[in-house]
Amino acid sequence: MESLTLIVNGCLKRDHTYQKLLYERYYGFALKTVFRYIYRYDKAVDATNDGFIKFFNKIEQFNMSSETDLEKMLMGYLKRIVINTAIDELRRGKMTPEIGGIPEYIWETAEDNAETAEQKLLYKELIVLIKELPPQYRSVFNLYVIDGFNHLEIADILKIPVGTSKSNLSRARQLLQNNIKKTEEAVLCRI
Repeated sequence: MESLTLIVNGCLKRDHTYQKLLYERYYGFALKTVFRYIYRYDKAVDATNDGFIKFFNKIEQFNMSSETDLEKMLMGYLKRIVINTAIDELRRGKMTPEIGGIPEYIWETAEDNAETAEQKLLYKELIVLIKELPPQYRSVFNLYVIDGFNHLEIADILKIPVGTSKSNLSRARQLLQNNIKKTEEAVLCRI
């Protein structure tokens, strides 16, 4: 397996062999990130591929200052690009609710090997509940809670006021808590 430094340097030289290696290595990560915003498989794949094209076109802007944290920095840079690409796609679609399931193999990527089956199940259940949120709440929730952006960054990404970002997050949390309670009650009733 090629070293990440070698792969990134190859991508900086626009070498298609290294671009393919990087794409194959991080495709699952990027697709799972996009799925938190876009739930139709075909649109998510398109947004992921568009994100990689943007990534390769902007790779010279990537700061490769530290080889020890290279993977974290690269994943953060890629994550930001694919999130913005997904949000742009939702904006073009007027933020309509997305429908569709997530294929099982998407959950089975190399970085998941350390997770237990129970952790994977809880993650899937949480994503399903997040999917039920209205699009404007879902986007803010994903950006703030899962992806770690602050309200100023979210306001810039979504082109909304900071106060709207905060209120959407509050409402999303409230709706999510209500949905979790309903799910728990339904499970307890079956026992």
